[in-house]
This record gives sequence, C-alpha cells and structure tokens, in this order.
Amino acid sequence: MLEDIQGQIAQLKRDFNDKFDTISTAEELEAQRIAYLGKKGAITGLLKSLGKLPIETRPQAGQLINELKNFAEKRLEDFRDILAEKQIENSIRNEGIDVTLPGNRRPLGRLHPLTLVLDEMIEMFIGMGFSVADGPEVETDYYNFEALNIPKNHPVKDEQDTFYTSDGFLLRTQTSGVQIRTMEKSAPPIRIIAPGKVYRSDEWDATHGPTFHQIEGLLVDEGVTMADLKGILTVFAQNILGNDIEIRFRPSFFPFTEPSAEMDVQCFACGGKDSVCPVCKATGWVELLGCGMVHSNVLKNCNIDPSKYSGYAFGMGIDRIVMQRYAINDLRLLYENDMHFLQSF
Repeated sequence: MLEDIQGQIAQLKRDFNDKFDTISTAEELEAQRIAYLGKKGAITGLLKSLGKLPIETRPQAGQLINELKNFAEKRLEDFRDILAEKQIENSIRNEGIDVTLPGNRRPLGRLHPLTLVLDEMIEMFIGMGFSVADGPEVETDYYNFEALNIPKNHPVKDEQDTFYTSDGFLLRTQTSGVQIRTMEKSAPPIRIIAPGKVYRSDEWDATHGPTFHQIEGLLVDEGVTMADLKGILTVFAQNILGNDIEIRFRPSFFPFTEPSAEMDVQCFACGGKDSVCPVCKATGWVELLGCGMVHSNVLKNCNIDPSKYSGYAFGMGIDRIVMQRYAINDLRLLYENDMHFLQSF
C-alpha cells in the first residue's frame, strides 16, 4: 500500500510541474491551486485517503503527502511573484513614457519677510558706507549694560529684563555689545551696522515678543552732529517705507546717548483714527527706533577721546519695520510658521 501512495505522489508531482508550462496569468495560476490544493483538489484528496491505509504505514505516508503539499504551495508562491514581475515589465513596455507631459514640480522655498527686509536694509546701509559687524548672542553684563553707561542696579535694566544663565551670562537685549567690541578693537573713523537676534522677557502681544530682530548703527568720527543722524535716518525711512512716509523725532532718554531721541512713523493700520488700534494704541504713531549722540562715558570706556571724536548711534527692531512695510497688524504672525501667510511674500 505504501508503494501505491509513493507512486501517486510521484505522478501528481510530475503533473503539477507540467501544468506550469501553460500558465501565463494569475487566473490560470489560481485554477492550478484549486485543482491541487482546493477542497476537492488532488493533493487534498490524497490526504483524506490516509484513513484507509494500515495504521503502521500512515505516519510515513502522511509525511510524504505533506512534503508534496509544501512543495506545491512553495511552487505556487514563487510563480505568483514571477507573474507579478512579468506584469510590471509588460506594463512598462506597453505604456512607454509620454515625454510631452509636464513633470512633477517641487515647491521652491523662499526667504522669510524678516530676511527680505533685513537684506534690503543691509544693502542700503552698505551703500552709505557702513560695514556689517557681528557678535555673540550670549553676552556678559559688562558688554550688554555696564560699558553702555548702565551700571549695576540701574533702573533702566528693568525695562530690558532678559534671560540670565547660572554662571552670570545673559541673552543680549540689544546688539549694542557689538558696538562696544568694535570700538575697543578699532580706532575712529568707525561706521558699522550690527544686525542680529535679541531677547527680552516680554509677553507676546501685537507689537512685542521675547525674541525679535534688531539692527543697530554706529558712526564715530570728528565733527559728527545730531543733524547727520537725523539726515541718515530720514533717508533710511524714505528708502524702506516710501518717500511719502511721515516721521517725527521726539526727545527721549537712553543712558548710552546724549542727547537722545526716538523716531516714530505714522501708524499704517489706522492713521490715528482708531481708538482701540492695537498697533499704535490710538496715538497715530508707531515707535520705529531709538537714537542719539554717543555718550562721552561710552567713548571713554572704549578708550576714545570724546574731546576729539563724537558719534551717533541708532537701534531699531526689524520686526516692526516689516510690520510697517507689509501692513501686518500683529507681530506674532511672523513667528507662527503659517505657510499660507509666509507664501504671500
């Protein structure tokens, strides 16, 4: 009886292999599977016949039939992969490539509005004879305050509260430290701008934030006057914001300049007509920058003789200039990474 089973298995295996010579589609392959491994398939029927064999031959016969079944399943699976590869090849060969179709274009990035305006400002000041200076964002108290005529415990520090580290360093509240470092290393004449990121522990609102961008300017030479300062800032405002922009200078106080002033521009959002305008607080004006003549104590701290040299300095938030330039009524929009907003620039 075992010899009969062995003969049937050998014949089924030959027939099973021969059928693959005629299979060319997935449907024909499925028919082959059903014919041999389906509920009424030839190999399935052979398994069902084990119960009719003598008990002593059933284990060996069952092992032989299972080996045939595993062989058939493996052959079917391998041939299914072969058919799939052939189908892909035929599809590529038959379809071809239409070179007239447009390609898939990748979206191009673009510069942030802060970068756009900063680059324009730098280019403008370079055209006026200034050079660009850089310095660390993590500063010492000396370069951020003391060298600028702001001694320890001076009340002006409350207005520029910042973030301190445990070892006595701080995140700079202004780029003025770059001015001090430049004056320490270079003799007049000096003409620099110092752009960069600064930090103050302010709450977020329409015109303030704990992180913002600033650009400061410094010019030290013989015979420099307040008129020179007003002239260059007027030209700057007209170039950046338009020739018809209305500006005003009003007296102010800064420890590092004397005399000091602030330059305001007319509110782009309401022109002073909105009693609840969040941009200008219903004043009609937006503070754009602070400026003044460099204090003699600052010059002395940098070993520059104030009896021979004078200079002016100015500092402004780039963020507010961007707001004025593009009529943006909330500073926070520049930091929220809203792609729909940023793609409009």
